[in-house]
Amino acid sequence: MGILFDEGKQTFSISTKCSTYQFMLDPHGFLLHLYYGKRISGNAGYLLKYLDRGFSGNPACVVNDRTFSMDVLPQELPAWGSGDFRSPAFVVEKEDGTRSVDLRYVTHTIRTGKYGLPGLPAVYVNEDDTAESETLEIVLKDSVLSLEVHLLYGVLPELDVITRAIQVRNKGAETVYLDKLLPASLDFITGEYDLLTFHGRHTMERLVQRMTIGYSEERIGSRRGASSHQHNPMLVIAEKETTDTFGDCYAMQFVYSGGFQAEALKDQFGTTRVQIGLQEEGFHYPVATGETFTSPEVILSFSRDGFDKLSHNLHDLIRDHICRGKFKNRPRPVLVNSWEGSLWNIDKNSLLSLAREAKGIGADMLVVDDGWFGNRDDDNSSLGDWYANEKKLGGTLGSLIEEVNRIGLKYGLWFEPEMISEQSRLYEMHPDWALQIPGRVPIRGRNQLVLDFSRKEVRDYIYDAICAILDSGNIEYIKWDYNRSIFDVYSEAADHQGRVLYDYMLGVYEFLENLTNQYPDVLIEGCSGGGGRYDAGMLYYTPQIWTSDNTDPIDRMLIQYGTSFGYPASTLAAHVSKSPNEQTGRVTPISTRGIAAMYGSFGYELDLALLTEEEKQEAREQIATYHRYEDLILSGDYYRLSDPAKDAFCGWSFVAKDGTEALVSAVILRLCSNDEIFYVKPKGLKSGCIYMEEETGDCYDADLLMSAGLPLPKEAGEHRAYQFHFILQPE
Repeated sequence: MGILFDEGKQTFSISTKCSTYQFMLDPHGFLLHLYYGKRISGNAGYLLKYLDRGFSGNPACVVNDRTFSMDVLPQELPAWGSGDFRSPAFVVEKEDGTRSVDLRYVTHTIRTGKYGLPGLPAVYVNEDDTAESETLEIVLKDSVLSLEVHLLYGVLPELDVITRAIQVRNKGAETVYLDKLLPASLDFITGEYDLLTFHGRHTMERLVQRMTIGYSEERIGSRRGASSHQHNPMLVIAEKETTDTFGDCYAMQFVYSGGFQAEALKDQFGTTRVQIGLQEEGFHYPVATGETFTSPEVILSFSRDGFDKLSHNLHDLIRDHICRGKFKNRPRPVLVNSWEGSLWNIDKNSLLSLAREAKGIGADMLVVDDGWFGNRDDDNSSLGDWYANEKKLGGTLGSLIEEVNRIGLKYGLWFEPEMISEQSRLYEMHPDWALQIPGRVPIRGRNQLVLDFSRKEVRDYIYDAICAILDSGNIEYIKWDYNRSIFDVYSEAADHQGRVLYDYMLGVYEFLENLTNQYPDVLIEGCSGGGGRYDAGMLYYTPQIWTSDNTDPIDRMLIQYGTSFGYPASTLAAHVSKSPNEQTGRVTPISTRGIAAMYGSFGYELDLALLTEEEKQEAREQIATYHRYEDLILSGDYYRLSDPAKDAFCGWSFVAKDGTEALVSAVILRLCSNDEIFYVKPKGLKSGCIYMEEETGDCYDADLLMSAGLPLPKEAGEHRAYQFHFILQPE
């Protein structure tokens, strides 16, 4: 396993436990992709065939060889100007407006350990794992532009993960502009493939779409300045018959929280090209003489055994090699959030009352959401004014926190650091700190503007204000929100507007890096109207993310199902909310809401005082249940047991890595009179073994359970939910 270069055949092979990624250096200095898939020991160079193809141009270096054309060859970095008319991954523009680049191999190095990316989130390895990871760095050069492109490949063999990133170094005499940069591009020479993408909208994120990759270009992405509710920066490429448990499939996951784009197409001769990287619109990034531009990275993974194994690869990677800090593998506090119960209508008495109710059901933390600062009584004012409203809080924030701590709860607080209200002290002082185009009335979202986080003085001001709040009391949790898209891209401090969106995201990452370093004991939960910035980039700083503003447990089945393809349960925040639900009006039992929320980090978001005594007792039992199974939920292997878009129930399970226990859950989605029996089939149990169901004491053959399933009870009433805990029995 690892990275090998065959000097004789000029072939690079990157091998993991179950996969091989192979490409070659051809005699002209081009890097041609050969193979990615099941682990092999041979050389795939024979797969390339050279034919004279009409209307496919030939580079000057091949002279009269009409059989050589970049328009038909599979490549590691397809670039505009090479004669390839397919979608390029790399486009460079000179000052005179011409676009052309001719990249040839210069040198390469192979070294132990995984590369890092300055100022960007990236997959990392722990000190004791360094010997198990490697980096391949290949230098390409355009001699006319004196432009170097460094291709970075990282490999974590045991996880079947390969990463890719690009650094562009300008050693020429004039500024060049990056107009397109997609750090990972895969060319599959043969095969028929489907593309799985994860689309949606605010309150209904990451719904699964599966389509055939055909002779038309499919493109998804986000032009919103964030990874977005509409599309997630993750793709799955699958052979036509692939299921959760069978078939070859590949993941491409972008470690970035800003705008992105992904493209997939089959070309005229049957090669399938799939790419992902930075959003092209609004990106015209200047790289001056002597400067280096570093791209975000892309995670690649392969599975021969269907989507379940692919998800496990990504889950293990994100848990252990993306998420960082104290809480990455630790139990999280069961919290009660004030938002759905109170909105902005908070005061000291109501918060302390909520804290006492939270303590009464066994919760660990009170989180005060929006409304605690400035003159914030609705969403029209005060963003940017990060000082406590002592009239609302009945005194200082510190004194309120002390009272909550005396009740026996931790204290958490909501912020929206990247935003500014026009009705705020900060805007009165610094209107130029908002992103807005001179001479135009700004487009508002949620009646707020976006602070220019590409500017250091803006970041520093907000950072100091938030630190002052954190230093004022024992705050142990932050909910970091981001509640609009970026429309008017203009920074008064930028030398070129084509760099603003990327520099903005670098500024957010710098801010979060400083915050996590200064407050390592504070748990940060990411949020963007729920799941509008749910990506591996944010998870590098915030080990959990508010999965969706939609807390309806039935809708959450679809949202959490789609999220599970690329993100582990430990990163999902899920809460029990009121019924009828705030977003849908749907009525569901509190038992169902509890089981639906035991999908990740658990909590409550409602006015607990309105619960009946029976419901409060059920909440106590839910919290006790969650604590009992928390390690299994946050670190076990996750399995999808049904498709909620098609099936009458949603089933899922968490199985301990050693197979000693499994937690199986199911929520009934549709109920009909005189209906069939629904059977949930667990996965991942130890074959040939016996498991006991904890509550009933009944014992089951593992193979029979996995083959035939467990019948769900037939009960009257909509949206019932069930949970089964299986324990491996000694032989």
